[in-house]
Order: sequence, then C-alpha cells, then structure tokens
Amino acid sequence: MEAALHFITSYMLPFIFVLGLLIFIHELGHFLLAKLVGIRVERFSLGFPPRLIGKKIGDTDYCISAVPFGGYVKMSGMIDESMDADSIKGEPYEFMSKPIPVRALVIAAGPIFNILLAIVIFAGAFFIVGVAEPVGPVVGYVKENTPAQALGLQEGDIIRTIDGKSVTTWDELIGMVHPSADKELHIEWERNGELYSGDVTPEKDEIQGVALIGFSPKTQIRSAGIFESIGLGAVRCWEMTKLLGRSLKLLFTGAVAVRDGLAGPVRIAQMAGETAKSGFGSLLMFAAFLSLNLGLINILPLPVLDGGHLLLLGVEAGMRKPLSIKVRMAVQQVGMVILLALMLFVIVNDVMNIL
Repeated sequence: MEAALHFITSYMLPFIFVLGLLIFIHELGHFLLAKLVGIRVERFSLGFPPRLIGKKIGDTDYCISAVPFGGYVKMSGMIDESMDADSIKGEPYEFMSKPIPVRALVIAAGPIFNILLAIVIFAGAFFIVGVAEPVGPVVGYVKENTPAQALGLQEGDIIRTIDGKSVTTWDELIGMVHPSADKELHIEWERNGELYSGDVTPEKDEIQGVALIGFSPKTQIRSAGIFESIGLGAVRCWEMTKLLGRSLKLLFTGAVAVRDGLAGPVRIAQMAGETAKSGFGSLLMFAAFLSLNLGLINILPLPVLDGGHLLLLGVEAGMRKPLSIKVRMAVQQVGMVILLALMLFVIVNDVMNIL
C-alpha cells in the first residue's frame, strides 16, 4: 500500500499534471479559434473516444474520454477523431462551411498554443529566476566519462589558451572547441595560481551538431526585464526546435535506434516524477519542453495529427473542391490505427527500456 501511494504521488500525479496541462492548452487553442470564427464546438474532450463522463454547457459537451493519451475538439461539420460524419449538414456554423485559410488557422491554433505555452514558461523562468551568464572561460560542472574529466579539469579551473591562442571569454572558448570534432587540442588552464596543460580531443555531439569536451561554464545570475525575458524565451524555444529537428533526422535516418529515440507515456511519467523531485519550477520547465515538442510534432503531415488535417486542406485547395466524406473517414480511420499501434509500441518500448 505504501509503495503504491509513493508511486502515485511521486510519478502519476506529476505525469497527470504535465499531460493534462499540455492537452488542455492544445485543445483550448482549437476551441478559442473555432469560437472566434463562428464554428460550433460540439465537444471538448480530454482523451480519445469512447466518452466516459462530462457535462454539456450550451452547444458544447465538456468531457473526459477513455483513451488518456490525447484529446480533441469536435467541431460541427468536421470528420476527426470522433469518426462522426452525421453532423455534416452544410450549416454556416460548420467547419467545412468556412474558407480554407480560416479552417487552417483553427487547425494550427492547437500547436501554436503549445509553442506559446513553452515560450511563456521559459520567459517566466527568466523573469523570476534571472539569466545565467558565463563568468569568463571558467570551468563550472564537469560531466562524467567525458574528455574533460579524462583531461583532469575541475570546477573553478580557468582556461588560458587553446592551441597557443589566448582565451578570455566563454564565447572565444566554444568558438575554438565546437568546430574541432576529432581534432586534438592543446589546452592550458590555471588552478590556484598554477598552470596545467594537456591534450584533449573534442567529441561530436550529433544532436547539437557541434564538438564538445564535456564541461559547462561557471555562471552568475543577472535580472532580466519582461520584454527581454520574452525574447529569451522565444530564443530558447528556437534552440530546442533545432535540436528536435536534428533528433528526428537521426531517428529517421537510422543513426539512432527507434527504441532509444522514442519516449512514451511510461518513460515520460518516470521523467516527470524525477523532475518533480527538484521542485515545481523544474516540473514546469519539463512541461515547457514537452509542450514545445507536442506543438512541433503535431505539425507533421501525418493522419490524425493537426499536420495531417492541414495536408488535407492543402489537397483540397489544390483540387479546388472538398475531399469526399468517404476519403476523409478512411484517412482518419487509418490514422487512428497508426496512432494506437504507435502508442502500444512506445508503451512496450518504455517498459523494456526501464526493465
């Protein structure tokens, strides 16, 4: 009983908080934009069908559904995860009655809200906590099993030269290290007034696309205003977007095994629990990271995902006429099968990796 309670409080509650927040914000984007352009929303669901519980307010049924790893907003006249084609009657408040650009904006609103959530959380962190800036070329944390550790670098060491060239700032240091994958560098550093030196070979980090030695800088915190914080939040999201792009490239090209590159609900719950141990702020940062990933992945042109709906709108625009109900139903059914199969795979994969 005690072990079960520990599992629920340490892992399930953080997981439910993070997943619930991300799904709610995503569907809220679709919901608000649909309302704004005059599309009737029949259902706001956390989870995929079948429906479990809920309450109807006005035209909208707000509910919780059985399959917990997602959610959807059911708009009148739209074939989506609910597989309901009976509501298409050609009324002016229906999804299909709106121009293609309007429908595209409603579809894109979900991913956009997830990306905005990530920017807001990162910006809030910069505004509340401050901005960490390197204190010159001074070693902060040295990672285990890296060239930096093998070289003997320690926290507080000051890098003086690299290959005989003087180093005075952190930017100068990374400017010499990042392009030097598999190239031996001669480094001189100062510790307690004494000079040390040695040779080290930076290793290429495939995801970041640069060479690394394995240590981070010593930093100091300075305050940031609200507008600078928003800008820094956007920059952080852009940097993480580039990392996600490289990660997907490695995954699709086979450079990284699928079982190592995909994380499903079990592993996310584990990561959420571990992150929550560092405090609520850390859990929020983890939620921002996942929200950004959810927003970007949802734009991919795959059935069921928002990118799949956008792709169908593109096809419709090219054909200059709507796709038939039969075709749209078939696409959604194939997409649901693929999605459920992928969910089953990542859950099994998570369990195998943990074991």
